[in-house]
Amino acid sequence: MNLLNKKSIFTSMLQDGPFAVGDLPPLAHPFSQEAKNWVRDLHGDQLLKTKYRAVRGQIFDFLGISSFDEILVLIHDHKLRDKTAERSRALLGKMFGLNDGGHDIGRYLHDYARTADDVVNSLRAKVLAPYRSHIETTNEIETTHDPVALLLIIFDDRFHRKARFEAKRKLVLMNLAGSIDQRERETDIETKFSDFLRFLNAHVWSPSLKIGDLEIRYLHSRHHLDDFSCQEVSVLSEEQALTVTPGPGEKLTLIKRRCFRSQNREIPIYVTIRKKPPSAKVLKLLRKNEKNPATAVDDELGLMAVLNSVGDVKCFIRHLTRSAVEAGSFMTLEDISDTLTGGQYNGTSMGSSGKTPMLKFFARLGGMRVEFIIHTNRSYLNYIYQRDVAHDEYEVKRIFDTGVAEFLFPADIYHLRMDAIRAAQIHSFRKQIEEN
Repeated sequence: MNLLNKKSIFTSMLQDGPFAVGDLPPLAHPFSQEAKNWVRDLHGDQLLKTKYRAVRGQIFDFLGISSFDEILVLIHDHKLRDKTAERSRALLGKMFGLNDGGHDIGRYLHDYARTADDVVNSLRAKVLAPYRSHIETTNEIETTHDPVALLLIIFDDRFHRKARFEAKRKLVLMNLAGSIDQRERETDIETKFSDFLRFLNAHVWSPSLKIGDLEIRYLHSRHHLDDFSCQEVSVLSEEQALTVTPGPGEKLTLIKRRCFRSQNREIPIYVTIRKKPPSAKVLKLLRKNEKNPATAVDDELGLMAVLNSVGDVKCFIRHLTRSAVEAGSFMTLEDISDTLTGGQYNGTSMGSSGKTPMLKFFARLGGMRVEFIIHTNRSYLNYIYQRDVAHDEYEVKRIFDTGVAEFLFPADIYHLRMDAIRAAQIHSFRKQIEEN
């Protein structure tokens, strides 16, 4: 389901629904024309009525009030507001499982607020970089991390409409960040990530190299000018790369390789290990139109590897499973998708391309479930350079095509044409890829 659909689980954020942030705060008199129009819009839509009652009840319970009129008192009575904030922190601590173990609830809420800011700032840094000034968060909202203060801003007519929308957006993102943090604590992801790295260093990589000792190599590639797919590729040493000046349709790509030992042979492998930051997980929940990280974020631990050939890929898989047994754990490979040797990849993610060749699977070992994405040199170069396949293009498409961009920066507030920006950004990334 699209994020902008009225049946989305994030209905309260939509600017074309009953929870839209208007020019005035939602504190109109119950018999005013504004209130009558609002009731008329809800008439006949039982789902929206139910959602409205649920949201209203949550606001009242969170603030410890029984009517919207009491919100005005909280806005102007600082002592009462501080007391309410203290009470709310205790409630949130219980909800996110922070009351046991001496957790500093305030520090966690501050971290959730920072993650919410990071979501917006990560888009400003790359996918929406040319429009960073347009989507910059209002200073007063970015420096506020108390949920009660943010909630009251939504109802405070001293704040501009954009600031009130951003306060609501930050609350929604903070809630997702809290759910993600709770999930990470429950699954002990930090410990598992450290265990995974120790497993690789102790049992997978060759003992002939010290930990962190990487061999620098360059992939010199020639690409078809019609779609910039890789036509041929050779591996060069640092000295050889210095003698090469890439021409049109050529790329020189740095890779730093480890190696593993298979049948008395040292096989080079480029590896990048990934643990998604909280802001990336929040964006994934939005793209999936989900609030539960247990169902939507299944790739918390990941590894991408690049090898010289399909034969080396097969050697690595066999070496990996044997290494797990050596470490005392059986390893199973789940959800395998192999298009390195032909066939089509039927990606389910919005914006993904069926042209992407790779070997993808989840490995279950030692109490962990790790996502592996494995490439040959050629498929890796296609992954970063080919038209309609390159990861930079994919990042743009999935932010726009899932509705996340419009969701976070609605047109009636930010005055941006997201369809035109999408096309411009894809063109910009293609230009960087093919001309640099």
